[in-house]
Amino acid sequence: MRGFKNFLMRGDVIVVAVGLVVALAFSALVTAFTTDFIKPLVQSIVPGSHGLGHQIRANNPNTVLDLGGFITAIITFVIFMAVVYFIIVVPYKHVQARRGQVVFGDPAPVKTCPACLSSDLPAAASKCKYCGTGQPAVAA
Repeated sequence: MRGFKNFLMRGDVIVVAVGLVVALAFSALVTAFTTDFIKPLVQSIVPGSHGLGHQIRANNPNTVLDLGGFITAIITFVIFMAVVYFIIVVPYKHVQARRGQVVFGDPAPVKTCPACLSSDLPAAASKCKYCGTGQPAVAA
């Protein structure tokens, strides 16, 4: 149990837990906004009882394809991901850059082994780790 307690008390775990709680709360806020404001606007584009939806079977409200609800879900996702990016990811990148660490950057360059054609070798590798030929890998 001591190891589990040490794991839970690490700063990284606490930060992730707080971040998840904030993200869930914000997700509920964005969902309410899109459901209460955006969805009625989207549904009002097409006149009729179902807006952008279509009822498959007559007199059965359970068979409505709600395209307005789907569009609302897409808008919710885009808004939520944009806020996460601009409120969490961008400031985190700046803080880590001040510390001298690169996060969310481009992947390291790789090259291909001429013997086995594995293409995930680091650019500075002198031999292939898969085929063990000892031949230097060349750039693709």
